[in-house]
Amino acid sequence: MTFNEIYNRSCENPQAFWGEVAENIFWYKKWGKVLDDSDAPFYKWFTGGETNVCYNAVDLHVEQGRGEQTAIIHDSPVTDSQQKITFNQLKARVARFAGVLVQQGVEKGDRVILYMPMIPEAVIGMLACARIGAVHCVVFGGFAANELAVRIDDCNPKVIVCASCGIEPGRVVEYKPLLDKAIEIANHKPDYCIVYQRPQTRADLINGRDLDWQAAVAKASDADCVSVAATDPLYILYTSGTTGEPKGVVRDTAGGIVSLKWSMKNIYNVEPGEVYWAASDVGWVVGHSYIVYAPLFNGCTTILFEGKPVGTPDPGVFWRVISEHNVKVLFTAPTAFRAIKKEDPNGEYIKKYDLSCLQSLFLAGERTDPDTLNWAKDKLGVLVIDHWWQTETGWAICANCLGIEQLLIKDGSPTRPLPGWQLRALDDFGNEVKTGDIGALVAKLPLPPGTFPGLWNARQRHFDSYLKSFPGYYETGDAGYIDEDGYVFVMSRTDDVINVAGHRLSTGAIEEVLASHPEVAECAVMGVNDDLKGELPVGCLVLNSGIERAPEEIIKESIQLVREKIGPVAAFKLAVVVKRLPKTRSGKILRGTMKKIADNDSWKMPATIDDPAILDEITVALQSLGYAQN
Repeated sequence: MTFNEIYNRSCENPQAFWGEVAENIFWYKKWGKVLDDSDAPFYKWFTGGETNVCYNAVDLHVEQGRGEQTAIIHDSPVTDSQQKITFNQLKARVARFAGVLVQQGVEKGDRVILYMPMIPEAVIGMLACARIGAVHCVVFGGFAANELAVRIDDCNPKVIVCASCGIEPGRVVEYKPLLDKAIEIANHKPDYCIVYQRPQTRADLINGRDLDWQAAVAKASDADCVSVAATDPLYILYTSGTTGEPKGVVRDTAGGIVSLKWSMKNIYNVEPGEVYWAASDVGWVVGHSYIVYAPLFNGCTTILFEGKPVGTPDPGVFWRVISEHNVKVLFTAPTAFRAIKKEDPNGEYIKKYDLSCLQSLFLAGERTDPDTLNWAKDKLGVLVIDHWWQTETGWAICANCLGIEQLLIKDGSPTRPLPGWQLRALDDFGNEVKTGDIGALVAKLPLPPGTFPGLWNARQRHFDSYLKSFPGYYETGDAGYIDEDGYVFVMSRTDDVINVAGHRLSTGAIEEVLASHPEVAECAVMGVNDDLKGELPVGCLVLNSGIERAPEEIIKESIQLVREKIGPVAAFKLAVVVKRLPKTRSGKILRGTMKKIADNDSWKMPATIDDPAILDEITVALQSLGYAQN
């Protein structure tokens, strides 16, 4: 079938479409209803059905004869070590750790926080929770104590699983003191903490509360998979909220299995037994969906990478991993490629490795500017696919489905909506904008399986945040346009559409032009307050390594580029060169925080920032332009 035929069928009869897809997973008990709309706009998928995530990800493959196939490759340049785990070994280790949780009183529906680095035990902990029907909540390793405490108080975990440390280039980050401080701050106290001791640092354990992972495993018995309802929560994953309070995005059980397994073949074109690498972290949604669950549901080998795109030890580490482990598909964030491009603009490190195994590169997490996409395409010589999704959606909203039919690639577009997704671009009054005009990107309800059914213990906040502004639609919070071919162009967050003298402009469009300058590695544009025009765009430019020309020359050329490609209407006259941009640990640029600094608005240090000192550098840079004066 063609993409159009499959897409149309998913929209015309979603129950039949997803019911057929759901036949491809293991069920203890089939569903009563494919789509339950009795509580609209809060929809449920596969009500009445019972299954288990861990069984679908691990046990099923052992039973089907894949036991000796490698399930996980742990590649850790920061510890100079590698480990391969077969499905047989994974099943044994998950079943035993599930038994540890059971011994500590963890039951179906209980919450377990995982505060872990990129080590196999993080994946084992997630799968062990799923095995016994517990709800896991992974908090990015090394998160500040107060932010961890907020999450402890929101989800009330019975047990917290922690590693003694994480390892960053050049330093060891001790996790246990942060965990102890978080528990001290939090009102809710867990019954137990299970600590995995890494050789780089051994943590002090508190008698009566803390258990040593290895010692607990030695005393435990194996636990079997339990049958859970299709609509039971698999995990809670906290994402930033506009109020400053994190939102606990919930993923349900069956919808996640059905959609993620479908996506592996249909979007990424990966078969069981092939090697798939999502270069992310288990603390983020990409890590949940495409390091752990989707590859394992599909019987693939997944790579768990403990390192950075540059500096561990050089900008060729991605190519080494791909070549060494025979990776077919790489999925990472554009910011990783910008970092590689900055350090190795001519792609010299790529030439050192045999990358003939790599068939495609998928980018997501931030908007992919055409310059980065084309650099990757030119240097790697493979398909480079931009696709768009969010923590809330759990998998892609728009993508080029390589397993169905490769569609035309348009620079700057994540292609077309996927089966189950019906998108519109609306104005502030809920009317569709003209083809090609920027509007709020929304998705018609119900959302397909695998998307979030709600926020943890926050039904009204879910409604107010996502469903209230445009009745009958999910508000993505992104702005963009849809062209005459149905291709979607995601230009910026809705908050990043700026109004310059009455003209609505996307900061993403300006960034796209700036990034096309051959000496600009990456950039960020924000709208700052202006008495005359309402807002003016200000650009921060990071240059490629080794540039010797005067920054003022490059700024002047960049301003002229915007004038030529967008026009005087952009009123782009202010730019500054900076050494680096402030980002979250997942690679998103903190434009909102930068804008608040420029406008002298009150702001809070983002919990997810990778290096708070960068904001001091940005403040000084903005002051040189006449902003951030207070």
